[in-house]
Amino acid sequence: MAKKQHKVIFLDRDGVINVDPEFINEYMYVTKWEEFRFIPRAKRAIRRLTDNGYSVYIISNQAGIGKGYFTKNDLSDITRKMQAEIGKAGGRIAGAYYCPHRKEEKCACRKPKTGLFKKALKNGKIDFKSTYFIGDNIRDVVAGQAIGCRTILVLSGKTKRADIRGAELEARPDFIKRDLYEAVELVLRRDKIR
Repeated sequence: MAKKQHKVIFLDRDGVINVDPEFINEYMYVTKWEEFRFIPRAKRAIRRLTDNGYSVYIISNQAGIGKGYFTKNDLSDITRKMQAEIGKAGGRIAGAYYCPHRKEEKCACRKPKTGLFKKALKNGKIDFKSTYFIGDNIRDVVAGQAIGCRTILVLSGKTKRADIRGAELEARPDFIKRDLYEAVELVLRRDKIR
């Protein structure tokens, strides 16, 4: 009997799990836990993934570290508390991987490059063609497509429907959904069909 494929899903953080920090402070980054606000139904969406056997990985650019707005320790504290809240709701994050670099540093991990995906999976082998990356901007779509994932753009963060209607985009997502919960419901429906 063939071994069942390990189910993995990748999520961006800001604008997908938590409210985009654009209007929270002058830095436009979540710099401490008190600034972190879950998007409605996000914890429930992650619980749905956990209940259905998915390993959930966060892949997120956090250049605020490279810019000196907050530290790696601050980010670790935010991540630990976020994971605890998700855990209380019945969900689980398998890992959170962040790029702390500024764009000018031209690192291999800053999305739309694919270094964070590779880091998240280290030794694991997955079928990227049946894996999703859910993000809130076109850079996420480009990154997901570069690694071979299906992509879902959610409209709960940086990108709004008006931004993509008729626009010439660097990449087009496979699907567009209102928020993480709707995106997860789509993934689970399509998973049942396979």
